[in-house]
Amino acid sequence: MVTTPHGAVRGRYEQGIAVFRGIPYAAPPFGPRRFRPPEPPEPWDGIRDAGAFGPTAPKPPYSEAFAQYLSDPVIPGDDCLNLNVWTPEPGPSARLPVLVWLHGGALTRGSSAVPVYDGRTFARDGVVCVSVNYRLGVEGYGLFPDAPPNPGLRDQLAALRWVHQNIAAFGGDPGNVTLCGQSAGAISAGALIAAPQTQGLIRRAVLQSGPPEVSERDKVRRMVRRMATRLRIPATAEAFATVDRDLLLRTQAEVGRLSSPVLGGPSFGIVVDGDLVPRDPLQALIDGEAAQGVDLLLGWTRDEYRLWLVPGGLLERVDRLGPVALAGAMARCHVGHEVPRGYRTLHPDAGIAEIVGQMVTDHLLRIPLHRLADARPGTSYLYEFAWPSRLPGLAACHALELGFVFDTGDVPESARLAGEGAPPELCTTMHAAWVRFAATGDPGWQAWDASHPVRIFDEGVPHTAYGPRDPELDLWSTAPTVPDPTPASDARAPGAELASAVRRLRRSVGARRR
Repeated sequence: MVTTPHGAVRGRYEQGIAVFRGIPYAAPPFGPRRFRPPEPPEPWDGIRDAGAFGPTAPKPPYSEAFAQYLSDPVIPGDDCLNLNVWTPEPGPSARLPVLVWLHGGALTRGSSAVPVYDGRTFARDGVVCVSVNYRLGVEGYGLFPDAPPNPGLRDQLAALRWVHQNIAAFGGDPGNVTLCGQSAGAISAGALIAAPQTQGLIRRAVLQSGPPEVSERDKVRRMVRRMATRLRIPATAEAFATVDRDLLLRTQAEVGRLSSPVLGGPSFGIVVDGDLVPRDPLQALIDGEAAQGVDLLLGWTRDEYRLWLVPGGLLERVDRLGPVALAGAMARCHVGHEVPRGYRTLHPDAGIAEIVGQMVTDHLLRIPLHRLADARPGTSYLYEFAWPSRLPGLAACHALELGFVFDTGDVPESARLAGEGAPPELCTTMHAAWVRFAATGDPGWQAWDASHPVRIFDEGVPHTAYGPRDPELDLWSTAPTVPDPTPASDARAPGAELASAVRRLRRSVGARRR
């Protein structure tokens, strides 16, 4: 039993680890609190049972094509702003390092209840692990004229504050907190380490397959407006709050059907709000205006794009689209023919889908992470996860590294992506690097400098490569930037041809998804 300012909670010992699940860090975000910033939870009398995961945030299910690879449990209930704690030694005397986990899922899916994210392995190795649920989709990232932006990100800030105030009672050191996230969780972590309100709450950060970034406000507004049009309501928080929750989720899923990292399109995202996100977090971090003294562990998987394109046979379809797909990628990345030509020279045997996928991955992920590391040498560490899945076509795809980071490669949900026979020694090695980073700030390889050291996790013993992505990334430094694709209404304007290619690509891929 542990006492918090809101009441006592009782956890369970599981294999020698004390586990507390479903602890509320904020009040249920519904009723008058809907679309509003989080508020403290109501205190409770007696001892609250913390033996089971709490409710997950409202979210649509993954499509059938993605559900075969990704686990996403749904736990009903309104009290979805909750977190879980795994600790080897409850009590204020332990002062152990703390890792706070933010799940991915494009800010529309995912939860802390995914079995791959079992924090027992971190606690086993001396790190208190906290995993967090936060609002998703239109509930957490809709942009309305009558509600504050970024409530989902504000949920995460509330969870960090809860950790700072309470984690000592669970055996953690509030002065040694590592914020760790993957994909949308990494994007969130990047925004949070740049936020003025988190000063003193975060000592280190791990950004897996997601850079600090913000979305264009118009892009998020289009998502809300399209939902409003389908629902035949005004695009306001007040109107959205009257819609049946299941209908809202179905509408969100339908409107977002053609959005993806490769295709672009309207989507939910973190926006500059003048408060929690006062400016672009990547630029704030590069300029040295934020997160001074925060160590960074940054990385990606070798073949990120394959999770976006393999489900449903989209990889083969993009290959067949040929020039249309390539033009769409050029528009997505705002570059001309020079960049894809350079990729073709570097990778003469690659198909169109591979070139498109690697171009978009470099544009969205590797280039910004390199820029961030260049601005913070000596305190940044980079890695690439290159071990290929045993499943056909996935290779070293997005999210494949999660079972290795958590050392949960033996759970069935990890096998959905990795297949059977994932090497346990690689799980042990990669997990140990994350444990070491959370404890000391040094994962065990050379910090970033002018030689561009990148730790490669693959078959056999991990090794350090120097500038393994430099030939591709150098192509972008000399290529002229192409303006954003022009809206369809002006077919003669510069960029209209590329915009048309993007629309054709989305329609073609969307037809296959249906």
